[in-house]
Amino acid sequence: MKHIDNNLVQKKMGSRLIQNNLAKFLFLLATLFGLFVLVVLIYRVIRDGAGWIDFNFLTNRLSTDPEKAGIMGAILGTFWLMVVVAPVTMILGIGTAIYLEEYAKKGRIQSMIQTNIANLAGVPSVVFGLLGLTIFVRGIELGNVVLAGGLTMALLVLPVVVVAAQEAVRAVPQFLREASYGMGATKWQTIKNVVLPAALPGILTGTILALSRAIGETAPLIVIGIPALLIPFPEGIFDKFTILPVQIYYWTLDSALVAEYTNLAAATIVILLIVLFLMNSIAIYIRNKFQKRF
Repeated sequence: MKHIDNNLVQKKMGSRLIQNNLAKFLFLLATLFGLFVLVVLIYRVIRDGAGWIDFNFLTNRLSTDPEKAGIMGAILGTFWLMVVVAPVTMILGIGTAIYLEEYAKKGRIQSMIQTNIANLAGVPSVVFGLLGLTIFVRGIELGNVVLAGGLTMALLVLPVVVVAAQEAVRAVPQFLREASYGMGATKWQTIKNVVLPAALPGILTGTILALSRAIGETAPLIVIGIPALLIPFPEGIFDKFTILPVQIYYWTLDSALVAEYTNLAAATIVILLIVLFLMNSIAIYIRNKFQKRF
C-alpha cells in the first residue's frame, strides 16, 4: 500500500513539475516575443530616421519640402499641451482621490463613483475627443487651441491618476493617521502633513503613466481638429498648435505620396521616444527621492 502511495505521489510531483516547466517556457517565450517585436520596431525606426535628425530638423518649421521640414512647432505644441494637462490632471485627480478615500462615506454612492471612474479608464480615446469637440471646441467656443486640447487630454488621463492616487492613499498605514490625530492634528492637517507625503511616490507613478499616455495620444486631438499645417509656433495656451504624435500621423499618411515623409515620421518617433524617456527618468528620480525620504 505504501509502495502504491509513493508511486502516486511521484507521478503527481512529476506531472506538476512538467506543468511548471511548460508554463515557465510559455511565459519566457511570450516575453522574448514581445522583446523581439520591440527591438525590431526600434531598429526600423532608428534606421529610417536617425540620418534625418540634425539641428535644422529640430529647429525648422513644418515645410512641404522634406529636406527643409522641421518639428520645432510640434515640440513647442507638445510642451504647451503638457503645461495644461499636468496641473489640471494632478489637481483634479489627487483631489478626487483624497475625497473618495478620506472624506466620502462608504456606501453605494462611493462605490458607484469608483466603478464609473474605473470604467472611464477603459473608454476609447476617440470618445474623449468627441467630448472635447462638443464641450471645449464648440460649446465654450475655444476653438482647436492648446487649452481645448489640454483639457480634452486631461479628461482622458484623469481616471488613471485618480485610481493610482487612491491606491497610494489607501496604502498609507492607518497608525500614521491615528498618531497624527493623537497629537491633536485636524483631518486636513493629517492629510496634508502625513498622508500626502507618504503617498507621494505612488501618486507620482500614476501621474507619470498618465502624462506619458497623454503625450503619445493622437485620436482625441485629430477629432477636435488639431492641424498639421504650416502654422506659426505656439506661444501660449490660446494659440493653435500641433504635437509630435499628430505630426507623425500625418507624415505617415503623406508617405504614400512622398517617400521621404516616411523618414521624417521615423525621425519624429525617435525624438518622441527620447522625450518620453527623459520625462519618465526625471519623474522616477523625483519619485525615488521622496520614497527614500518617507
